[in-house]
Amino acid sequence: MRHQRTGKKLGRDSAHRRALYANLAGALIEHGRIQTTVAKAKAVRPIAEQMITLGRRGDLHARRQALAYLRSQDVVHKLFTDVAPRFADRPGGYSRIVKIGPRQGDSAEMAYLELVDYTP
Repeated sequence: MRHQRTGKKLGRDSAHRRALYANLAGALIEHGRIQTTVAKAKAVRPIAEQMITLGRRGDLHARRQALAYLRSQDVVHKLFTDVAPRFADRPGGYSRIVKIGPRQGDSAEMAYLELVDYTP
């Protein structure tokens, strides 16, 4: 039994899961809103919010930590120059999950993971 084991496995091994989280967090930072399953949205939300917190810190060490996780210089640059300053006076809660119903193919529960100041 998985007593006291936090986090979902999502049917992936650890390297695949880490890559998935990095890609979803980078896409959220780049686009402001992504459509994914509810389970993936709930799993990646704390990671994305931690990246925004690193962007709010703004120092070199925070930038290197974000780059080590997100692996994309363009996304990290956008995080530190565009996204993080918009949340400078907000003490957390940078994203929201909006459920949008089941997916047509397999009825997986889908959701938008979006930044709270996102405007379509």
